[in-house]
Parts: sequence; structure tokens; C-alpha cells
Amino acid sequence: MRDKKYYIALDDFERRVVVNCLNEMRNSLIANGKHTDAVDEVLLKIIDAKQKKFKVIYKEA
Repeated sequence: MRDKKYYIALDDFERRVVVNCLNEMRNSLIANGKHTDAVDEVLLKIIDAKQKKFKVIYKEA
């Protein structure tokens, strides 16, 4: 069975915040002598993510 994929829209500032938070978490795990495999994978996905332009359409209910 294929895993679900989730997409989020981030501007440049939000992307930098996410990368910084993940990097701080990684550094904390390294300092505590724990494995960083999961954080490394997510960090690489965020860093290597492609940019895609799209339009946001607002509709009233």
C-alpha cells in the first residue's frame, strides 16, 4: 500500500523557520547521543523541495 503524501505551502520566511527548527532539533539529538535519522530525512526533503507556483482562490461560503 502506498503512503499518503501531504503538501504544504510555505513562503521563504516560513521555510527558513522550519529548516532552523529541524536543525536545532538535530543538534539537540546529537548532543544527547541519540539517532538523527528521521530528522535528517525530513530536513533533506524540506531543503531539496521544488518550488511550484499556484493560485489561491478564495470563495465565500
